[in-house]
Amino acid sequence: MPETVRDIQPTLDDIDLLIMDFDGVLTDNRILVSEDGIEHVFCSRADGLGIDMLRAANLAMVIVSTETNKVVAARARKLDIPVHFGVRDKSETTIAVCREFNCSLERAAFIGNDINDLPGMELVGWPICPVDAHPKVKEICKFVVACDGGYGVVRHLADALLG
Repeated sequence: MPETVRDIQPTLDDIDLLIMDFDGVLTDNRILVSEDGIEHVFCSRADGLGIDMLRAANLAMVIVSTETNKVVAARARKLDIPVHFGVRDKSETTIAVCREFNCSLERAAFIGNDINDLPGMELVGWPICPVDAHPKVKEICKFVVACDGGYGVVRHLADALLG
């Protein structure tokens, strides 16, 4: 495992809600734009399985994305996860989502990868990121998943949480 992976590993006993950024977590942070302006992203099917595993363990999940586009909506629909689109203030949304799910901030996890995720990540008990996250994000994380964004981050986290 890379040296940046932390030894503090959460379990399902620690977390009641998983908040996920989309780009850079469920994708590899790249987009393909066709000549007609339609966006395409790469997602890992492993994350879909990880989400199913966490759902079976009764962990609540939500996607919080800065983007407002059909790509995020389509993937959230496929994964059957609620999504908050067009989020500019991830701290405000993190608080609102925790209220919505009746979860304390201390028992929430937020997986993010870039500096726009920091305001939400700094509020929760379990800030988590992929190994290729921005250095400022890695600094505050309790757990760094040992793969890059878009390559099974949620699946790796599910394996860690479920033992």
